[in-house]
Formats: sequence, structure tokens, C-alpha cells
Amino acid sequence: MISKLSHSSIFVLDQNSARDFYVNKLGFNIIMDVAVGDKGNWLTVQPYDQSELQITLIPINTGLMFVGEIANQLTDLVKKGAFGFGIFETKDIYATHQELKDKGVEFIKPPKEGPSGIEAIFKDDSGNWFSLIQKTTEK
Repeated sequence: MISKLSHSSIFVLDQNSARDFYVNKLGFNIIMDVAVGDKGNWLTVQPYDQSELQITLIPINTGLMFVGEIANQLTDLVKKGAFGFGIFETKDIYATHQELKDKGVEFIKPPKEGPSGIEAIFKDDSGNWFSLIQKTTEK
């Protein structure tokens, strides 16, 4: 029986830029950063208050995981925002929204009341988009 999910991946266009975005803008901690040949690193990050899940920032490059045309197609899809959906939670969405905007994070939608809480939507530096939510009711 499977007991938990320990890692989830986000495809990124530039791993160094993604490291900077997730660490310096979102405030995540680096858990692992190990060279894997000349094609990138095994780079995992996590929000400061979530130790049970690591997010692997996977570079899209030819040779490590993808062959030529597949890497090109995946790059195009990431740039178009077709990948990377996730939901990050916060206790104070208005303060977090302002803090992230001040750090240059691009928001697609400002905070707005919805059925499961107050939600804003932002993009990372590769084009992946995420919800930022403050739960207003427990279900």
C-alpha cells in the first residue's frame, strides 16, 4: 500500500532562474541541490512550513529526460502556461499577495472571494501558474 507522495515535479525553462524565483521570491527552502552530469541538478525545494513534500524543479533540456522534439514541445507548452498547476496556502492572502508583488511575482488574478476561500493566481518565471489561497471555511 502506498503511504504518501514525497516529491512532485515542476518543469522549468531555466533551473538557475527557477531556483532564484522559488527561493528568493516565494521564500522556499532548498532541500537538495546535487549535480546530475552537465544537464542540470537534482533540485528540490519546499515551503518553509511543509516538510513532508519536496518539489523537484526539473529543467527541460535535451539529453537528460527528453529527446529533441519532445523537449521543444514541452518548452512551448510550459511557456504557454499549459503545465504547473498547484495550490499554495497562506494564512493572510492580502499580505502575501503584496509581499510577492513587491518581489516581482506576476499575478494573473488579484485576491478575490470564492467558494473555498480567498484566491489569487500567479505565474512563476517559466510560465507555470498557481493558486494562492486563504481558506475561509473548513470542510
